Parts: sequence; C-alpha cells; structure tokens
Amino acid sequence: MNARNHKAYTIPGVDSMQAALATQRQPTPLLLAPVGDKTVELDFDGGRLSSDAGLILLKDIDDQLGLTRALAAVLADARDARRIHFTPEDILKQRVFQIAAGYEDANDANTLRHDPIFKLLLNRLPETGAPLASQPTLSRFENSVSRTEIYRMALVLMDQFIASYNRPPEVIVLDVDDTEDRAHGAQEQIRYDGYYGGYCFMPLHLYEGLSGRLITAIFKAKRFSGAQMLAVLKRVVKRLRHAWPDTWVIFRGDSHFAYPEVMAWIEAQPQLSYVTGLTSNTVLQELAQEVVEQAKRAYARWGRKATRFHSTRYQAGTWSCSRRVVIKVEVSDQGVNTRFVVTDMEQARTKVLYRHIYCARGQMENEIKDHKLYLKSDRTSCHRFEANQVRLFLHSAAYVLLDTLRREVLRTPPWACATMATIQLRLLKLGARVQECKERIKISLPSSCPVASVLRRCVMLLGGVRRTPQVL
Repeated sequence: MNARNHKAYTIPGVDSMQAALATQRQPTPLLLAPVGDKTVELDFDGGRLSSDAGLILLKDIDDQLGLTRALAAVLADARDARRIHFTPEDILKQRVFQIAAGYEDANDANTLRHDPIFKLLLNRLPETGAPLASQPTLSRFENSVSRTEIYRMALVLMDQFIASYNRPPEVIVLDVDDTEDRAHGAQEQIRYDGYYGGYCFMPLHLYEGLSGRLITAIFKAKRFSGAQMLAVLKRVVKRLRHAWPDTWVIFRGDSHFAYPEVMAWIEAQPQLSYVTGLTSNTVLQELAQEVVEQAKRAYARWGRKATRFHSTRYQAGTWSCSRRVVIKVEVSDQGVNTRFVVTDMEQARTKVLYRHIYCARGQMENEIKDHKLYLKSDRTSCHRFEANQVRLFLHSAAYVLLDTLRREVLRTPPWACATMATIQLRLLKLGARVQECKERIKISLPSSCPVASVLRRCVMLLGGVRRTPQVL
C-alpha cells in the first residue's frame, strides 16, 4: 500500500495518554489522594537517595576480612591498563555487594551504577564520582575467569574459613549436601534429573556444621561419584590439617554420601571420623525387625509415639569390612519409620549419636536456604560452565559477608538467628539521603528508622576494629 495514500488509524484515548506522559516528564508534581483538606504531591526531586544504606556495614566487614581483595588478587588481568576503568577488585566488590542487597542479576547494575551508596562502597564519591560498571562489563568479567583461577578462588574461600577462627577449634563438622539448580536454557553440561523432573545442575555445598560457616560451594552437573567426592575431601582436609593439625574433623552427610571409598579413607586417617545416612535394604530391614517389634508393642501399650534405638554391625557387598550401623525405629499413628546411620565412632552412645550428632545436620538446610533462596545463588544462567562456577563463588562471598555480620556483629537475639532475607529487608534496605559536601559525605537516615539502635551499635563495633584490617 502506498504510504502517501495510507489512511491513518488511531486508537481512542492514545493521543490524550501520550499528552499525559509528556506532561509527566516535566517537573510537575503528581497528585495523590488528599489527606484532610490538604493535597498530597509526589515528585522525584528528593536529591541523591539510596534504598540500600545498610550496606555500609558490609563494607567495613569486607575491609576487615579482605575477602574481595583476596579473591581479586588471584585473578589475572590481561587488559590494557590505559583503557580500563574498573579493576577486578572493583567488579568483584560491586557484584558481591549487589548480590548481598538482593540484586542477583548483572542487569541490575545498569541502574545501580549511579546509586550513591554503591559508589561509596567502592570508594567513589556519591555525586562527582564516576559511575560503576554496567552489565556488559560484569558479564565479560564472569566469563573471563579461567579454571586455574577458579581453583585459586576456592582456596581463598577455604583460607577465609580458617581465618574466621581466633584459635584452632577442638572439633569441626564438615556438612556436605547438594541441591537442585534448575538450568536456564541450553547451557554447557546440563543433565536431565529424573528425581527433580527437569534439566538442572547439582552444586555441592560444604559448611561447618557447628557454626554454619561456609567452607566452599562447587558447581557440578550431577552428583559426585565416590572417587570425585574423595578427591574433594582430600583437598579440604589437607588444607585444614595444614592450619589445624590437632583438630578432630567429622564428615557428615545424607545417605548418598556413604561412599565406600570415602569411609575407607577416613578410617585410615587420624582424628577424622564420619557419620552418614544409609539407604535401607532387605538385609538392614531384617536387622531392624526385632527393634520394630519392640516399638510396636510400646506404641500399642501406651498409645503414643514410640521410638527405639539400636546399634549393630553390617557389611554391604561393596564394603571391605563390617561397620557400625545405628538403627532408629519410630512407630506412631503414621505407621513405622525406620532409619539407618553408618559411622566409625564406636564409643558414642547410640541415642546421642543419632539425635545429637547425625540429626544436627538438619541445620544445614537453613544454610542452603540462605545461600540458594535468599541470595539467589541458583541464578546460574551463564552459558559457560566455568562462568556459572564464578557466579556461585560470588554468591558465596556475599554469604560470608552477611554471615559474618550476623555472627560477629549482630550476635544477640533476634538478629543472631535471623535469616539473610530478614537482614536484607530490615537492616540493609534502608532509605537514606547521601550528600557530598566540601569536606565530608553525609548519610541521613529517617528519624523514624526502626533499627536505629541496632545500626548505631553495629557501626560503633565495626569502628572499633577498623584500624586493624586482616589480610587473607
């Protein structure tokens, strides 16, 4: 159709809507519902404001730990120094702080690069300082890290864990578990998992079970084989033994971590033990039958849930020797529930070993929830497998900063047991005006700030140790 003779069709109301939008671009206040006899106006000329003022606490913590500085130090930078505006440390800091504040996507950097608080976190002036890195810069960084550098980043996280103790602990628990990480399209090494019913990755999380401290997180396509798990465990224990030769280390995991290779190696090591779940089979059910009958009789007699524990010896076909197996039987109106645990801790009492040593691993679910759900560490949407491991480390660094804030600074209830989502929403998401004056920078929080006393105490505590930063 000839454009000259084309009839112009219009949608009713569009012209008036476009006129209204054009008006909104002008500095005319927007009118809200009146209150009493007064009009309520809304405008966007409040000045340099930020909605994440609480992040200033994490800056002090990162300066003390030297975490992002140490991670950046193991990365090579082959770029022409004359043509770059952001060092690897700048990019690491920006990405980690954004993740800690709940901005898991690199796309968020396109607007946050002008945020005055995020500028301060990178030691840039809030008004006259240059903007921070944009999404393309962050994405190129994530895809530029080599496998060798990824391994070095893992060692930095390990060293940070060791440095978080003032003295060698008498005992630590290595809690291991993997979790589903749904794939984002056609990514490298994705696999279909029948249990989860979709394409996903299975990153491995490793925490210290008594304190909740993160040790490392390993991005992987599927569950490890026994040989792969043993290789990881050997590296971790070697690093720990170098720093803490006398610490008793307990390996703890669910039933799929009862690898024969791992158990045999641990049994040959001094001051190293294991306790893992054990998958049921017909032989184990026969060994538990007498305990089941005892529990059933107790339930029938008293009419309430009956729990019984028993310890026995058992040798699977793939095991080189018999091992101690703890049986727990629970009978209630829901039926019979039988569980098995295998361990090399021969002296521990049966009930104590199951309830207070093995079952304590349930706390790890909360730690994975902090890492995966609240810090969005399953946002591993890069095509390259290695780039997704880098992302997992960035989220891990954000976890370390928030966990240190919760454990070392907040400390008292209810903050000491708060989830990272609670800390984000109530302590980090604080609206503030940021003013850059001639001789100072002023951050003004609302007079009605509900966490003013908590924030004041945290700033005072961090200020007391600011002069003696630690370097990993």
